[in-house]
Amino acid sequence: MAPLKGLERNYPLIDSNFQKFCATHGIFTLEDFLVHDIYLLAALAERDYASDKLKQGITQILTILDCQSRPCINGLELLKDAENNKCVLSTGCERIDALLQGGLRGGHVTEIVGPSSSGKTQFCLQAASNVARQYSGRVMYFDSGNSFSPKRIAQFLHSSDRSSTKANEVSKKIMSNILHHSIFDIFTLLDMLHQLVTNLKTQVDCQVRILIIDSLSSLIAPVLGGGGAHGHGLMVSAGFLLKELAHEHNLSILVTNHMVAGEAGMSKPALGESWKNIPHVRLMLSRRHGTNVSSISLLKHTYL
Repeated sequence: MAPLKGLERNYPLIDSNFQKFCATHGIFTLEDFLVHDIYLLAALAERDYASDKLKQGITQILTILDCQSRPCINGLELLKDAENNKCVLSTGCERIDALLQGGLRGGHVTEIVGPSSSGKTQFCLQAASNVARQYSGRVMYFDSGNSFSPKRIAQFLHSSDRSSTKANEVSKKIMSNILHHSIFDIFTLLDMLHQLVTNLKTQVDCQVRILIIDSLSSLIAPVLGGGGAHGHGLMVSAGFLLKELAHEHNLSILVTNHMVAGEAGMSKPALGESWKNIPHVRLMLSRRHGTNVSSISLLKHTYL
């Protein structure tokens, strides 16, 4: 039985206040969480004056338990899994697919970075429409900035089918396979991701092919201020959860990130050095000043 006391040395989110909160509800060890109603515990945390920190601690505990339950996999098994089970989804843009040698890979977290109005959301909408049209399965679209545009997706769909009658019929079926959720804070995101893990494990909505989060950085950046460890812990928890979803369920995950000022006035992707190691693939979008012409460059790729 692994006690909560002492975990704060390696996990600052599980501090003495969090341990006291757990103790009042009969939770003294990691194993106690396995038989406790996590949703009830989160609801009880909402009533506390330090509800945000308590929910962060619950998320950290869930991450620890998840890591402990993962079996070891040898290199040959990983290679076979990569060769046989990981699909590649076309983005709907031939040049980007060529750059990525096929498109968005299952099992990968792909990040699109770029300044405002560089085309990140348009890329997400096009990828959503193309995956929903070409592949059987659902598209999960987490929208943090009210930027989801069903009309724009319909335009992508109609442009690929010149027959208006047929296009309308197909569009209705395709649009019904794109599940949109508005998410405005990191805690809702983590709840949704944990729920998605549960659904996939229990075969509910098990045909999800791609998860799109636009914009991930707008959810994480607000909790990183002040230099504390809590926000950083939330960011890392979200990142590891995304990688687990991608790998365990052969999902392609696409997230967007904005740019911030760096050294010598140069722009750089937000969320810092710790986040940079999370995505398997990082693409940068930029738009030529005064034009509608966008360019894309490959900053990082696990295979290429």
